[in-house]
Amino acid sequence: MKLSKTDYRGGGALVLATPALELVLTTSVGPRVVSLRSLVGRAGNLFLEQPAGEQRYHGYYLRGGHRLWHAPEDIVRSYQPDDEPLEVKLLPKGVALTQPVEALTGLQKGMKIELMGSRTVKVTHTLTNRGVWAVDCAPWAITMFRPGGHGVLPLLPKGDHARGDLLPTYALVPWSFTDLSLPVWELHRDFIGVNVAKAKQAQKLGLTNYPGWSAYWLEGTTFVKYAAVNTAAAYPDLGSCFETFTNGDMIELETLGPLAKLESGRSSAHVEYWGVLDGLPKPDTDAAFAKKFAPAVKAWLGKLK
Repeated sequence: MKLSKTDYRGGGALVLATPALELVLTTSVGPRVVSLRSLVGRAGNLFLEQPAGEQRYHGYYLRGGHRLWHAPEDIVRSYQPDDEPLEVKLLPKGVALTQPVEALTGLQKGMKIELMGSRTVKVTHTLTNRGVWAVDCAPWAITMFRPGGHGVLPLLPKGDHARGDLLPTYALVPWSFTDLSLPVWELHRDFIGVNVAKAKQAQKLGLTNYPGWSAYWLEGTTFVKYAAVNTAAAYPDLGSCFETFTNGDMIELETLGPLAKLESGRSSAHVEYWGVLDGLPKPDTDAAFAKKFAPAVKAWLGKLK
């Protein structure tokens, strides 16, 4: 692991790098991961970077990159600004970043980023209730990507009615503005594809159960994120443990932790693993997904155990 300081839009930031990938983390605002790039591929920063000086959205700078929110979404609670300097703690494999307590919610966000291998990053998201009252919430890890690529939402293995598989295994959760007839959604046997270029309006979809990973392919480089699913737990948004949003200008891959009553002084943690794979085919057909794409992702997942 290599760690160095840098400047990001006039504020402090850290660079974490391996021979295969590089991350940029802000320290003067956030916590945010504003850049992730393969040092082998040619795609550059996979993450979306909002223009400097962008307008606030309900008081909040989106900025782009990866962020931590608390679900369910609320126009006040979810959009609390993260514009203040962070507490920074160096770790053997990375860094822990903690923001000041949110004045209106009493919640404190933390993000620990660790390099677990040349192509694997572990991100631990933490919500701590520093307030007086218990809060019903869930950690919500959101990654924003540049447009022009292809999203992959794998589905659970198919059952067999004749064998006695009679009960449902998951549900799709559409939002009020979701239109599954639009070409942005590509429905395949074993996965749902998201063709970002064809999103001409905002679209969002949740899953109540899935294999735990999702991916975004862009210019030959694939980002994979994995978060374990607790099928016995309650999740926000009608039970969604995973959500995706796109409007054509970007796409978000979002994982959620279980919804729970967070008592004063207690913390809730949600762990993601990120992988960066190069040279995989564009996952826009059943054959590309089944023959090369999914096996490569599963091989990477196997190294996490």
